[in-house]
Amino acid sequence: MNWIDRFLSQPTGVRVGLIIAMALLGHLLVRMLQRITQWLLTRKLPGAANRPENLVRRYPRLASIITILVSGITFLLYFLAVGLLLRECHISLTTYLASATVLGLAIGFGLQGFVQDLVIGLTLIFSDTLNIQEVVEISGQIGRVERIGLRFTCLVSLHGQKIYIPNRNISIIGRFPASAIGACLDVQLPDAADEPAVEARLAQLAQGMQKRYPTILIGPPKVSSGRPETPDIGRYIRLRFRLWPGQQALVETALKPRVAALMRTICPEFADWMVTVTYTT
Repeated sequence: MNWIDRFLSQPTGVRVGLIIAMALLGHLLVRMLQRITQWLLTRKLPGAANRPENLVRRYPRLASIITILVSGITFLLYFLAVGLLLRECHISLTTYLASATVLGLAIGFGLQGFVQDLVIGLTLIFSDTLNIQEVVEISGQIGRVERIGLRFTCLVSLHGQKIYIPNRNISIIGRFPASAIGACLDVQLPDAADEPAVEARLAQLAQGMQKRYPTILIGPPKVSSGRPETPDIGRYIRLRFRLWPGQQALVETALKPRVAALMRTICPEFADWMVTVTYTT
């Protein structure tokens, strides 16, 4: 007698208890799998103590596939648990599956949406359209991809807000290859300005702004000086920032006016137009 026959020979109450216990055990196993997977994917790689590199960053597609598999295992577990419980109510699994099919036809629009979510979610992963930890813009929402599930794609916004977008609503995706955009401020230097002194003060201002807005201005700024190929433009100092996408207003309304105000303390004739802003990917 195999284990299935022994299970079916048990009293109804025992079978129901075993089914519930197996469902709970399966749920705990799934939760454990999620935690172990999260730990494996986010832990620092050996030799990367000074770099924010982990398995998610190195293998983003693997992380996306794992999230889909865990979601699928969870769904299958609960589906089978419900079927076994219904069997104890003298409803066969065949009838359960058939009724699910009939119900699906009756609420075709609902299941159609579910199938769309599932197919699109798999397409997003295997077509390398989305990757975990990548900053993207979907349906007007900008955030870092935290999870690609069977029904929803989860983004984490600049402020830590989680945004759940149904997969079937994903039509246009904007990807930021560096998970940020570049902001460059070119500060034209007056002829009489002391270039090293001005560069030092601008560097101090840039570092202070980055410390004040660390989630928007990502990483330390870079300050450099140079001379353009066109002699009429003159000397300039360039401030470079990595900026969270969609936050250009901070540069235009806060950073640029502060730079112009600082330059006027050095040269009263300094004009706002002498600071230009450009953005790169």
